[in-house]
Amino acid sequence: MVIFSAILCLFLRLEIMIENYGTLHYTVSMKQPSPFDIPEIRIDKPIRLIELFGGIGAQAMALRDIGANFERYRLIEFDKYPVASYNAIHGTNFVPQDITKITGKDLGIVDVEKFTYLLTYSFPCQDLSLAGKQKGMAKGTNTRSGLLWEVERLLNEVENLPQVLVMENVPQVHGKKNMADFTSWINFLSKKGYTSFWQDLNAKDFGVPQNRKRCFMVSLLGDYGFEFPEPIELEKVMKDYLEESVDEKYYINNEKAEKLIQRLLKTDCVRQFRPVRGGNQQPMIIVAMRGRNPDNPKSREKSNYVQVLEPNTQGTCNTLTSVQKDNLVLEEKPIISDGYRLRKLTPRECWRLMGFSDEDFDKAAAVNSNTQLYKEAGNSIVKNVLMAIFRRLNIQGENPQKASVCLKSRA
Repeated sequence: MVIFSAILCLFLRLEIMIENYGTLHYTVSMKQPSPFDIPEIRIDKPIRLIELFGGIGAQAMALRDIGANFERYRLIEFDKYPVASYNAIHGTNFVPQDITKITGKDLGIVDVEKFTYLLTYSFPCQDLSLAGKQKGMAKGTNTRSGLLWEVERLLNEVENLPQVLVMENVPQVHGKKNMADFTSWINFLSKKGYTSFWQDLNAKDFGVPQNRKRCFMVSLLGDYGFEFPEPIELEKVMKDYLEESVDEKYYINNEKAEKLIQRLLKTDCVRQFRPVRGGNQQPMIIVAMRGRNPDNPKSREKSNYVQVLEPNTQGTCNTLTSVQKDNLVLEEKPIISDGYRLRKLTPRECWRLMGFSDEDFDKAAAVNSNTQLYKEAGNSIVKNVLMAIFRRLNIQGENPQKASVCLKSRA
């Protein structure tokens, strides 16, 4: 019995390499004997990245900035404008493609012994989001969010399955109305051999002062565990992301804006909320233009409402969207005059608040208008969150690069 225990202890100290599906290697550190011990993923092969609904390529930016050995292998994106930004940022030559027009063979998943295929799918959220009409994502309904089931079709058509899948969407994807479809999707992945893990993560918990909660799901081909990254302390504040000098065209100088400002000032909330996270006095606050019932501000009924400016009390910006009304900057006028001014965030500021570098923004700005740049930021994924998730995949040979967001000093 003593000999058996000694042998068992020695065995449990060993790091066992388990090869599964001939494509992914997992490392097991068995510290305690348990039938429930499962391997930890470790990617040690070059990655071929397949981005469905890929937009401007936030996933590729994240892999690049953690120093992963990867290839921008396929981009499936219908809109020509984000494709133009993608090519400018990443030095590629992709063309717009409609996911409904491609087949599993077009994904080119071959040589799975040599490569790890990472497929991402951030399918449209318009029919899930609270800001939309909430038509849902049920199969066969032909909604935009229902394009999820095109991913199902492609996974059924491929000869070789991608080893890693990463999904991103709004939290409503697993809301009461959509939970049955979400569960059906996970069950489908399970039948294909994937183990799936999902969790809502907020960008403000990963180094970016934006209150942007999104659902992420990681599906791994095989039977093992995955843990999402833990939140980190937010060290930067909104002021660090704003430009020093802003063109006059971003200021809203009309009677409506002045009335909104005066209505806000009557609430005395400007003085109350000027100290933002970190305790710094800042000559600005972030406000959102909202329709509210003056007799019942908590009501979300659209009848009998008036437009008001609603301050963000968390020291962050609100979720960026393609419509620039949820994040307006209320700032003090120059010292020679009294009062406040209202302006929109600039496209550069929006990109910074998605974790994107000024260098990447400048490349996209060279090929797209401000309208498209706003839309691309609002439709994308915060890079910092993706980097944190990808690091949990234990990609070998990571060599993190310094981000070049060009934030200002807080000194």
